[in-house]
Amino acid sequence: MELLSNVMHGFSIAFQWENLAWSLFGVFMGNLIGVLPGMGVLAAISILLPLTYAMTPTAALMMLAGIYYGAQYGGGITCILLNLPGTPSHAVTCLDGNPLARQGKSGSALFMLVMSSFIGACVGIVIMILFSPILVEVAFKFGPAEYFSMMMLGLFAGATLAKGSAVKGVAMVFLGLLFGVVGTDVNTGTIRYAFGVIELSDGVQLVALAMGLFGLADFFANVNRIGKATVVDNGARRMAVRPEPGDIKKSVAPIARGSAIGSVLGILPGTGATIASFMSYAVEKRVSKTPGRFGNGAIEGVAGPESANNSAAQTSFIPTMSLGIPGDSVMALMLGALIIHGIQPGPQMVTEHADIFWGLIASFWIGNAMLVVMNLPLIGMWAKLLRVPYKYLFPSALFFVCVGVYSTNNSLFDVAVVLILGVVGYVFLKLRFSPAPLLLGFVLGPMVEENFRRALLLSRGDMAIFVDRPISAAFIYAIGALAAWLVYSTMKARRKMRAALLEQTQ
Repeated sequence: MELLSNVMHGFSIAFQWENLAWSLFGVFMGNLIGVLPGMGVLAAISILLPLTYAMTPTAALMMLAGIYYGAQYGGGITCILLNLPGTPSHAVTCLDGNPLARQGKSGSALFMLVMSSFIGACVGIVIMILFSPILVEVAFKFGPAEYFSMMMLGLFAGATLAKGSAVKGVAMVFLGLLFGVVGTDVNTGTIRYAFGVIELSDGVQLVALAMGLFGLADFFANVNRIGKATVVDNGARRMAVRPEPGDIKKSVAPIARGSAIGSVLGILPGTGATIASFMSYAVEKRVSKTPGRFGNGAIEGVAGPESANNSAAQTSFIPTMSLGIPGDSVMALMLGALIIHGIQPGPQMVTEHADIFWGLIASFWIGNAMLVVMNLPLIGMWAKLLRVPYKYLFPSALFFVCVGVYSTNNSLFDVAVVLILGVVGYVFLKLRFSPAPLLLGFVLGPMVEENFRRALLLSRGDMAIFVDRPISAAFIYAIGALAAWLVYSTMKARRKMRAALLEQTQ
């Protein structure tokens, strides 16, 4: 009963007109920022942070939180329609969302994106309310060895993201690792793999990599379709705002698994929505009875990752609010906003600042409901975007990509990097190398290296630390099981192919 009264108290705070207005402003801005390619949520919160100085702490936090999870909705729209990830956490949605749009099923894909995002967010909020203390205790049990083993499992699973050859997937993961270590070594201060280019001392920008490998590469592959509409299938289904028959049934289990994965990974510092979406996609492809559908328009490839990144966006507030430990740069800005207003996050925040804590929780429900109300009526309008001929769509999207990437660091060098990576991504497409494992390797690479070093420093160089600690050992055994399954499935597929060839020759 006490929990219910706290939640009701939170709604009474959130429905105060000033708090409600700023929360709705935040989700609207976040949704808009997510739709615009390259306009990152970090830049948006940084720009709007001074606005919070004249606001109450509750209203300020509601607005900034609305921008954060609002961008999780909007970022998937350009993934599906234009193959442009609005935010890095949506890059994996491009793999199946854009093929669905090209098949004339953009309305169905957008509907499932909105609904899976809402359900994932709701699951994350419920878990945040009920299990915050338990999840915080679990997070405390993760040290460098556990993080390293978990990241390695993610990298190994990343090979399954690729269509076709698993060897190509592994190769792309390693290439992503190489991209990830470009820049200044955090331990020694040495600049690595920059080849004398001073602009690379900070490394390759994630937004530039995602935009180049996914968005520009796809534009280059389709530039010969000047004057044609964007969609391949001009059937009447493209304007449907309801899911295709069977889509909801196929999506129930992926949404449940994605919400669970995102809720757990969201509380771990350094992981968050991006890794949660990749892990969810890898899991869905692995458990599917027809993995060949993934990458060619599987609705599960949209439902699972979208529910994962939205549930992770909610639970990432747990360590920030309960411990004062930001999980990523966006949460660090949230922490800064609280400190600006003289509020110290920590275990006592729930009791000392109950209005802020429970008001923020209630605003999550209100904001996510408003995002559904805002986005569902717009599905038909977004789908009409696919009727725009490429001769107009290509330069317009390219303009927004350049503006978005430039605004990240105010650097024309990043724009040049996007163009170069776009050409590289086009070559990968022609050679049938999927860019998704490369992006995962790029995201996880620096964290794998950092936690590997820390673990060896703590153990004085003893590699046994990775199997002596129970959680780390469980991840290592899971890697071994996944490797065995990968070998088995590959051999099984080859036997089937040989049997089919024998039947044809007889």
